[in-house]
Amino acid sequence: MPHTVSPSETPAMPTVVAKGPSGVPPTSEEISSLLDTIYTSDSSQKSLDGAYALTNLLIQGAGCAGLLNYNILADVRKGASDKKNGAKRESAMLIAGALFERFPREFPLSEAVFLLHDGGILDVVLDALSDKGAVVRDAAQYAIDALFGCLSPEAMVNGLIPALERYLAKGSGKWQGFVGAYSLIEKMAVKAQLGKGTKEEERQKDLLREAMGKTLKELIPIVESGMHDLKSEVSKQSCKTMTALTTLLSNDDVAPRIPLLIKTMENPSAQTLQKAIHALSQTTFVAIVTSPVLAMLTPLLARSLNTPATPQETLRQTVVVVENLTKLVHDPAEARTFLPKLQPGVKSVKETASLPEVRELATRALDVIETAMGDSHLASGSISKITPEEVLAVLDAKIQEHGGLGGFGDSKLQDLAKNFIAGMVREDINCRMHDRITGRVDPYLRGLLADGNTEAVATAVQSHYIAEDEIKFGKPIPGGPE
Repeated sequence: MPHTVSPSETPAMPTVVAKGPSGVPPTSEEISSLLDTIYTSDSSQKSLDGAYALTNLLIQGAGCAGLLNYNILADVRKGASDKKNGAKRESAMLIAGALFERFPREFPLSEAVFLLHDGGILDVVLDALSDKGAVVRDAAQYAIDALFGCLSPEAMVNGLIPALERYLAKGSGKWQGFVGAYSLIEKMAVKAQLGKGTKEEERQKDLLREAMGKTLKELIPIVESGMHDLKSEVSKQSCKTMTALTTLLSNDDVAPRIPLLIKTMENPSAQTLQKAIHALSQTTFVAIVTSPVLAMLTPLLARSLNTPATPQETLRQTVVVVENLTKLVHDPAEARTFLPKLQPGVKSVKETASLPEVRELATRALDVIETAMGDSHLASGSISKITPEEVLAVLDAKIQEHGGLGGFGDSKLQDLAKNFIAGMVREDINCRMHDRITGRVDPYLRGLLADGNTEAVATAVQSHYIAEDEIKFGKPIPGGPE
């Protein structure tokens, strides 16, 4: 293979800054010519130079729509799958790397295009980590690192996590790609851990920790599945990832039990399950129980309740743990997400347990579950979380008030933009970080709204949710925290 230079070893070309499309889109011939140069160059450096030139041309003249209008991502996918031509596979990764590195700076919506539009292209980049050519693997890793480095906490949770979940859910992925995907989840969890950064860095960690915690109900089963992978590299990385995810729990009651819980996932036998349930039954729960804790404990408790061979004493301990945990769930939305997974098992214990004491305890636990899932259980001072759909309705209204998206981009790109923005803004609202809202709206609408209107829409959305916040919590004290 003639290509020999990794992009990480080459000096970056000067960045071309574009506030928006120049209004002069490149011709299809110009794009085709550049692609041909990239794929037929006799060195990695020339191919990389071409990839940067292509990226800059698209940024200056086409914006996010250009990624789709010229079928750039489809072309990358095609080049990456050319089994007979290693240089072409490397070139495809160099294009992905150049796009991932440069595009989000000028058009942040490209993050959603790369990760979500028609399945995105992260999957082919992860698959390339298994390539027999070292330069292809290096270029793929460079691309992944470049994309990860530009993502905000909101974009990670609403773009990267869904893309990784989709990749890990498919059975046809390469094991090296699975290791890469699990590594990215670990990297996010580590990034969310408390540290000694600046005030803004710690705020972003708080945001990532809170937002990522809500995704654990989907992530934990996926990572637990990887812990049982026959490929030792995958299972080893999955265990590391699960350990990192448990740092998101932020619950002092459960923290001492985490190593045992992970061991139970790693080696799911009747003995380890009973040992874990016994340890939990010895725990005094006093801290409010939130989504991350429920995501960790619900599968374990459900397994104990629904396994016919579970001893009566373990069932007794299980229903007591369920009751004690449920009493500390203050958000009915979280209760309704997790408790239906436990309700049938507790009901079965109530009806079929051989010991009267166990049936009586199950009856109590069932009553507590039903109370927790009702809105009347909303604790004093608790505020229900806002949904992306609710944000989308407000965003849509503000866009219409400022001229609408009109003919900017196709309808799929418009819908992708609005849904992605709504998901990100939802995180800011629920964490009461309203100062971040404009940064999730204005730059992401760039190229989809007439000049000047992106800022107006962003400010209008922010003002709407600041006013909503003041209704719920009162106006902030001047000079005090938000």
